[in-house]
Amino acid sequence: MRVLVVGGGGREHALIWKLAGSGGVEKIFCAPGNAGIALMAECVPIGTGEISSLLNFAREKKIDLTIVGPEAPLVEGIVDLFREAKMLILGPDKNGARLEGSKAWAKAFMQKYHLPSASFKVFDDPQTAGNYLEQAKYPIVVKADGLAAGKGVVIAENYPVALEAVQGMMVKKAFGQAGTRVVVEEYLQGEEVSLFALTDGQTYFMLPSAQDHKAIYEGDRGPNTGGMGAYSPAGILTPELREAASKQIFAPVLAGLQQEGIDYRGVIYAGCMLTPEGLKVLEFNVRFGDPEAQVILPRLTSPLLPLLFHAANGTLNNLEPPQWSAQAAVCVVMASGGYPGEYELGKVIYGLEEARSAKAMVFHAGTARRDNLFVTSGGRVLGVTAWDDNLQEAIRQAYRLVERINFAGAYYRRDIGYRALSR
Repeated sequence: MRVLVVGGGGREHALIWKLAGSGGVEKIFCAPGNAGIALMAECVPIGTGEISSLLNFAREKKIDLTIVGPEAPLVEGIVDLFREAKMLILGPDKNGARLEGSKAWAKAFMQKYHLPSASFKVFDDPQTAGNYLEQAKYPIVVKADGLAAGKGVVIAENYPVALEAVQGMMVKKAFGQAGTRVVVEEYLQGEEVSLFALTDGQTYFMLPSAQDHKAIYEGDRGPNTGGMGAYSPAGILTPELREAASKQIFAPVLAGLQQEGIDYRGVIYAGCMLTPEGLKVLEFNVRFGDPEAQVILPRLTSPLLPLLFHAANGTLNNLEPPQWSAQAAVCVVMASGGYPGEYELGKVIYGLEEARSAKAMVFHAGTARRDNLFVTSGGRVLGVTAWDDNLQEAIRQAYRLVERINFAGAYYRRDIGYRALSR
């Protein structure tokens, strides 16, 4: 089977690494890919937003299955385009992608189908939003409606911070058109957990849980990033809570999508908060998480290709549920100094050859090749991932490898998995 993976980050590297180990894969292409991906797939210089060019490439190369990594092309309608051309592709169509592409639409969907979530208000006018914030109960959460690369969320402790967030999003356009509308939500107290299900629109399989660290600084402080690390499984998700998530979140979501006439084929990612009242949905994503994919996929012991093929084809009921290792996995993200703000590119990366282990993989996120050397080309540069029989040993091994890698300005959190260890 000839496979095209759309994207060029750590998530796509993890997908390709796992696909390369699956039987039945003849050739893997990646658009646009990165320097690490190029070691195991043919990278093609087509951007993730060039959806017509991606379709033409898939036709020309007789691609049997296209897998979309990031959210932006899904929201843009790449799946609709491929389906019209009778090309098999994994991901939700443009309507289904609104679960992530519009937080206002997603909140209305959750409300309509009685999903456990925070109370909310939607605002199109900054003045009206400001008036509401004067009377609001704090802390409160302000979210840009559209895609903001995981950074369009502000937890406001008081009115001035909330007002500044609204002004930044709606007036100063900090996130462009994504902040034209904002969602103001009740603040939920508890611990976050990332839950995933793979569906073909009718059948779904829950994937292992994970917990990611979005904040830039240790102790989960500072501005949000795309993710500074993750681990799986999330110890707070007991078997009883997992069963509750299946019945109270994923089953109603799928039923709601069917009710809306949406043929959703792909990953549903529910970012949840475990509150004293139980699990509540913070947001939905419509693809594998990043860096969560880097800790979930290493735990898959059955082949990945049949799973993704049958999900895209609408035939998941023909498969046995996927099998997962009982081991724990952890990913530590190494980022460029200054991320998520301004940062410099082109820093030579040293130590990748030394950072090898039978129970580890260094996934490339923002890397390129220059003069036969690996150099930095993004904010998040590497996802150093290790797995072992227990989380403590996996964490120890991941940091052992991180210490062997260096580039000018390299930054990483030193407390990935700290909540689980404290338990």
